[in-house]
Amino acid sequence: FIDGSNFYHNLKSHHFGTRIEFKKFSELLCGSRKHIRTYYYNTPLSQQDDPEEYKKQQLFFNNLRRTPYLELKLGYFLKITKTCKHCGHTVSYPVEKGCDVGIAVDMMNMAYKKLYDVAILVSSDGDLGSACQCVKDLGKHIENAYFQKGSSKHLLDICDVRLLIDQGLIDKCKL
Repeated sequence: FIDGSNFYHNLKSHHFGTRIEFKKFSELLCGSRKHIRTYYYNTPLSQQDDPEEYKKQQLFFNNLRRTPYLELKLGYFLKITKTCKHCGHTVSYPVEKGCDVGIAVDMMNMAYKKLYDVAILVSSDGDLGSACQCVKDLGKHIENAYFQKGSSKHLLDICDVRLLIDQGLIDKCKL
């Protein structure tokens, strides 16, 4: 289960490069175990806000769709508008919706249906800790693939196994 936005921003902040072969990445995380499927969660950018970045992201999504045993799951952006009570200044900004909930629901639903024994969560988002605990309570194992900087201590403490994503791992699955 890959939190796409979290993964992308961690790759950039660690200067690892962002061109990844996700089938290879998933297989490396699984090690000697059988890889069943990768679920990649992300939110499409707005075409009207940034046509060039939108086009790049759509090409990336199309490549993901062609990746064997990978399912792309998309959330959406909700535009939030806030007005200052004192000065009346208004600011609008997009908020990603649906990805974290999608990860949590899918991890718990699939664990409940006994579709896996071990789930690997690629995220540093501590909000997913409750879903990880639920997976464990259902008798499944949960591993957290994390980056050195920006990891969630809460998430690492809940998960059964920690898998460090470092330069060596990324180098093995670069495009």
